[in-house]
Amino acid sequence: MEKYKFLKRLSITVFTVLLGFLSVHLLTPQPVLAASDKVIRLATSPGPYSDLFLKGVKPILEKEGYTVKSQSFSDLNHADLALDQGDADLNVEQHTAWLKNFNSQKKANFVALTTIPTVPAGIFPGTSNSLKAVKNGDKVAIPNDPSNRSRAYQLLQQAKLITLKKGLKTTSVVTQKDIAKNPHHLKFVEMNSSQIPRSLQDVNYAVLPGSISYSAKISAKKSLKQEKLLNQYLLVATVNKADAKKPWAKAVKKAYRSKTFINYVKKHNQQGYWYIPNY
Repeated sequence: MEKYKFLKRLSITVFTVLLGFLSVHLLTPQPVLAASDKVIRLATSPGPYSDLFLKGVKPILEKEGYTVKSQSFSDLNHADLALDQGDADLNVEQHTAWLKNFNSQKKANFVALTTIPTVPAGIFPGTSNSLKAVKNGDKVAIPNDPSNRSRAYQLLQQAKLITLKKGLKTTSVVTQKDIAKNPHHLKFVEMNSSQIPRSLQDVNYAVLPGSISYSAKISAKKSLKQEKLLNQYLLVATVNKADAKKPWAKAVKKAYRSKTFINYVKKHNQQGYWYIPNY
């Protein structure tokens, strides 16, 4: 009889413990599968490059058995933080200059899988419609983040509106202090690049990064001068270094360089936005 009571109490105890374990397991949110399990977590931010990935690259990856899960962020900085913290596997909205700057400032360890189609920066009209009619004191809107600000002043030099100091490398961080000659005494209004399209009526000209002109639906054909893309301003598919040689990362690189994807980009380039790297 005592033996029976003992076994009964033991059974009840085991059942209770097992029930508690199952309850905790079922109620606890389970982690998203890692990319190595055929799930790729894309951190998106406003701009053309995430859209291009989802429309042109994602279908290729899905045919190979991968699942792409995307999470949107308000800007590239937040997308990068998610990637750095391991909450995402990939993003496709930054060029090499931005990547290196983020690595330096945040002690991150990002690397590029491959260059990807890129929308060049351009000088666009504000209240003035021709670079041949530049007047003394004209205002030029410039992005204020370090990489795109450098890019803007280099573009103004390409357009022969300013001359930068000798000895500057193409990878240098350029500011107004690096301008050697400004024959038209241009006034530079530095601001967040996302605000520039709304400020075109307040300036004579504006330098717009490609992602901004694309998002604002300002046709590349309206550009008064398009930049000659330097290597550091080519967009790259970005991952943490520890993931760069994983099968899913190699699949992303292969998809970007596939004929299927390149043909997709060419077909959807009527506004002349996209520069396609020569792979």
